[in-house]
Amino acid sequence: MIERPLAPPRPLVDVVVDGTTVAVREGSSVLEACRGAGSDVPTLCYLETLTPVNVCRVCVVEVEGSRPLVPACSRPVEPGMEISTTSERALHSRKLVFELLASSVDLGLVDQQTKGWMEQSGVDAGRFGESARAVEHQVKIQDELYIRDYDKCILCYKCVEACGEDAQNTFAIAISGRGFTAEVSTEFDVVLPESACVYCGNCIGVCPTGALIGRVEYDMRRDGTWDETTQTVTRTICPFCGVGCSLDVHVQENAIVKVTSPTDHSVTSGHLCIKGRFAWQHVHA
Repeated sequence: MIERPLAPPRPLVDVVVDGTTVAVREGSSVLEACRGAGSDVPTLCYLETLTPVNVCRVCVVEVEGSRPLVPACSRPVEPGMEISTTSERALHSRKLVFELLASSVDLGLVDQQTKGWMEQSGVDAGRFGESARAVEHQVKIQDELYIRDYDKCILCYKCVEACGEDAQNTFAIAISGRGFTAEVSTEFDVVLPESACVYCGNCIGVCPTGALIGRVEYDMRRDGTWDETTQTVTRTICPFCGVGCSLDVHVQENAIVKVTSPTDHSVTSGHLCIKGRFAWQHVHA
């Protein structure tokens, strides 16, 4: 076995966040510094397990000496950097981005944390009406595992990153088109069962808006029977192989309705294969 020397620890640098000095590791992002200082900076396209792509722009903050606002998720800290997460410019930009998104996509299924950020920002979801919606899409139902609802897609690239180098390395999907016609697509827009998709469902696991959800959840929401307030979540180990992936089993009325995986788990980092995410129907047999 080849022994590789451990990398030396990264030195600490001092930065100022909203008037408070914090010490963070050299090379850390501004977002990590803000969270370390207790400042709650909204994110949509960012996830700890994915490469930052800087597309949603709701995490922008103001940095002294920088003319444009800075995307906190990808900008590395510098010694002595002075960051403001609550400046008038940053708050106005954040509010405007949320309002523009609300005018062009359906944000009805974003999580409670995102809804809280929108409320804190004073977002008027109807400010621009629905005039920015270029095309009304039909929900794509091409199999029994999950659906695609492009009316909820904000083009955050999370699904593309999870399908690519950051997790699955299948590269079944990418962004096609430009401007208002841009959307996530398979190669040559073939139907999903005929694409390179391996149905790991990792795109579902990272989607922040419900544009990608499991078929069971979609059917239950359509029928008005989905109720997260009555669901229980139990952590267990996937039984299908010896990798040891952790599963969070979501149960409603004594029936499994969804399986996810914790993003902070050292084995999965939130990602699963088709068996771990979807092969639980036999439990109900």
